[in-house]
Amino acid sequence: MGSAAKTVCVTGSTGFIGSWLVMRLMERGYMVRATVQRDPENMKKVKHLLELPGAKTNLTIWNADLTEEGSFDEAINGCSGVFHLATPMDFNSKDPENEVIKPTINGVLDIMKACQKAKTVRRLVFTSSAGTLDAVEHQKQMFDESCWSDVEFCRRVKMTGWMYFVSKTLAEQEAWKFAKEHDIDFITTIPSLVVGSFLMPTMPPSLITALSPITGNEAHYSIIKQGQFVHLDDLCLAHIFLFEHPESEGRYILSASEATIHDIAKLINSKYPEYNVPTKIFQMNWSLSDFHQRRSKKWGSNLNTA
Repeated sequence: MGSAAKTVCVTGSTGFIGSWLVMRLMERGYMVRATVQRDPENMKKVKHLLELPGAKTNLTIWNADLTEEGSFDEAINGCSGVFHLATPMDFNSKDPENEVIKPTINGVLDIMKACQKAKTVRRLVFTSSAGTLDAVEHQKQMFDESCWSDVEFCRRVKMTGWMYFVSKTLAEQEAWKFAKEHDIDFITTIPSLVVGSFLMPTMPPSLITALSPITGNEAHYSIIKQGQFVHLDDLCLAHIFLFEHPESEGRYILSASEATIHDIAKLINSKYPEYNVPTKIFQMNWSLSDFHQRRSKKWGSNLNTA
């Protein structure tokens, strides 16, 4: 396989998922173009990427910004694949429409246009979110890839993270329309709450949520009151698997475990009693919804071993 066929672009490369994906791609011999917002020479932002094994030969850093039209063109030109993970994650935004929602939608469409211009990209893998499935007024017993969150409900209730759920839902829906209209090979992954070790120098937002029973961050309790989880490494290996297998198509839920917040509190106390998580406050009548992965039987354990 020639070098062009092994060159891929990863947006959001400095983040929780992006940096781990960059590492796994380089381990498999890919030449990775990692996009960084605004200042790619900011060592604090990219140090953890440049220190990865193989970075000197297999990694280049490119400047790109979701709010700047055409800024991804250069990084994507000549790539055979694009993994789009970059997304605004500011739950405390004072202007969510302009700071979170619009940049997410416009950003994915601009990246798709860059793939069109390049004429070398054979597949675009977009990291969506379980927040595009289950943010609805009336919870179901089962969610699958045909489900979509209720954007108007999110806007009305404004639960923690509502702008993220809206942005990812609208962005994915617009991306599917664009992909079908312009014949772009497009796949979306739909991870549940991502947990695991991390490379980035700051605490990942999803771990702020996952660790909320320990930290007492009550604003995040509602997100994991009936939670689904996936390990970071499994998620990244699944991204690569779906990119490398042309027969895959559509949306893919990537979720491994389910637990209520009460289950999590009990688990923490059994393994780390020094944290003394007050389980009584979590003893509520919460039923557990399930994520039904349509293709899990077809792909089997290969999604975890790609």
